[in-house]
Amino acid sequence: MTDLEGSRRRLEALLGVPATEGNAVRVLRNGARVFPAMLEAIGTATDTVDLLTYVYWTGWPAQAFADALTDRARDGCRVRVLVDAVGGAQMDRAQVDRMRAAGAQVEFFRPPWIRSPFTHNHRTHRKVLVVDGAVAFTGGVGIAEEWAGDARSPQEWRDTQVRVEGPAVAGLRAAFVQNWAEGSGELDDAGDLYPVLPRAGDHVVQVVRGAATVGWDDIQTAWFAMLTSAQQSMTLQTAYFAPDEPFLRLLTDAVARGVHVRLLLPGPHLDKALSRVASERYFQPLLRAGVELWRYQPTMLHTKVLTVDGHAAMVGSSNVNRRSLDHDEEVACIVLGGDAPARLLADFEDDLERSERVDPRSWRAR
Repeated sequence: MTDLEGSRRRLEALLGVPATEGNAVRVLRNGARVFPAMLEAIGTATDTVDLLTYVYWTGWPAQAFADALTDRARDGCRVRVLVDAVGGAQMDRAQVDRMRAAGAQVEFFRPPWIRSPFTHNHRTHRKVLVVDGAVAFTGGVGIAEEWAGDARSPQEWRDTQVRVEGPAVAGLRAAFVQNWAEGSGELDDAGDLYPVLPRAGDHVVQVVRGAATVGWDDIQTAWFAMLTSAQQSMTLQTAYFAPDEPFLRLLTDAVARGVHVRLLLPGPHLDKALSRVASERYFQPLLRAGVELWRYQPTMLHTKVLTVDGHAAMVGSSNVNRRSLDHDEEVACIVLGGDAPARLLADFEDDLERSERVDPRSWRAR
């Protein structure tokens, strides 16, 4: 049994979620590549478009997506848009009205309700686009101007999205449907098609969903399973880092068994000051254990990517903090084999060229 075969069997057993073979996974780096690919997919839709996002703010991407979705709905496609009610609070309601007038269904996930404050602290943080049931996207990118560009300045955030074709699209579609059913009361309708998803590439993909509920879920299992599988190397990029003690031990234990562990976090352009304070409390034990800590300098780092031993990766919407792991609906793709893990690792190495390493002695003496 190869390492990849063993990893697949272990993940399937621990998660109870089958992996699918024959997927094409294209890594899209930053909005300069992400937005054109997503808009092109929407523009070629002939039957259905399903979009789920936490962030839908303002700027030209928000307008471009509203225009593309309106156009498809007007041409007879079944268009469904689900936006988290908190993350989409800045959304231009004129865009919503225009999409609805064209025939698109637009809903907001869990509008805050004063009589149920604890339930509505649990949000959907998933980012999923599915076109014609055959092409899907997921990752960390929101629909807003902050994600536009190519991370060339503090106004252009650094992020990663993946484009998926093949059997794994069904898993991403289910991540949309699960949230849509809660908001609309409908699983599907007459406009839905369930196409055969033929082999499109050579990636093995396992789609994992996290539930916005108290207690352990599949996203946490996925993080733990991936981290404990590393034998040689591990790279982790996350926008918001505030792990619990068991997660912290996974990182330090990996170093103890000889794994080269590198962690890349936002630098001076982190958009939430409290998150910086929360993450820095963990620096000393990580540095003492031998974890390499780096901070990205050019702009806000919003990626959520883990690579393991150069042949496995996890990319999706989940950060390594209590918000993602305890309170939000999340989704991730675990990718085994193919060229996508190597591409994600190469992007990590490129990001390190624009990052500063946290020196253990300087940090201790700060």
